[in-house]
Amino acid sequence: MTTPPHSALIIDGVALSQKLRADVTARVQALKARGITPGLAVILVGENPASQVYVRNKVKGCEDCGFHSVLEKYDAHLTEAELLARIAALNADPAIHGILVQLPVPKHIDASKVIEAISPLKDVDGFHVASAGALMTGMPGFWPCTPYGCMKMLESINCDLKGKHAVVIGRSNIVGKPMALMLLQKNATVTICHSATPDLKAMTLQADVIVAAVGKRNVLTKDMVKPGAVVLDVGMNRNDEGKLCGDVDFEGVRQVASAITPVPGGVGPMTITMLLVNTLEAAERSANIPS
Repeated sequence: MTTPPHSALIIDGVALSQKLRADVTARVQALKARGITPGLAVILVGENPASQVYVRNKVKGCEDCGFHSVLEKYDAHLTEAELLARIAALNADPAIHGILVQLPVPKHIDASKVIEAISPLKDVDGFHVASAGALMTGMPGFWPCTPYGCMKMLESINCDLKGKHAVVIGRSNIVGKPMALMLLQKNATVTICHSATPDLKAMTLQADVIVAAVGKRNVLTKDMVKPGAVVLDVGMNRNDEGKLCGDVDFEGVRQVASAITPVPGGVGPMTITMLLVNTLEAAERSANIPS
């Protein structure tokens, strides 16, 4: 009798998002009863098609949960000074609790200047240097949405990180670095790998938890994963047929991992959900309600 092939638990980001959004909606209703409607302003500069999709999904998420949302679209010729002036006005607007400028911005605009212009109290993307410092030192602040979503996914499968070895593939300020810090906060031993890591496979084979976040197809394959590891795939790529896929060889890795996130339907929906959570918490903080 042949043993059926092992198949990992698939962590459903859509189902978990719906559960979290139901909680967000209930908290929004409680705030509205006190006369406060959480408000998110989203700014899109230029005509990037992927950015337009992301922005549309973010605004829809806000509306579904009862938020007040403002979408401001500008053409690619908007000057840096005009954008910074608009951010300053939103910083001063009490009806807006979160401000998000969709990246990338056109080349003539300095993205880091834009991020730093947003008030840390309204930095719901978690990209401001003050947010990064708060995460680094364990102070209250806003966690970047994608790694925050990854942590919620680990929590949903009762993955106790204490003493576990976690490997993060990627070192971006948006995912890799904050992901490593969040795992560290939960007492994991963390290794960060990147393009200059000489033997990635040697590192990943030691890992109990792997987060792949480099934007490169099949960066993690079945032979690189030890049996029973948990694998989170943050990548967004296209395969040869043009279909959406992640950084992980999903069909191969699911045969050895204990749990894995799919692409699409994994980390993606969680990113927008955590943006809603951050915006809600910004509104609660403005009203001195403990989160």
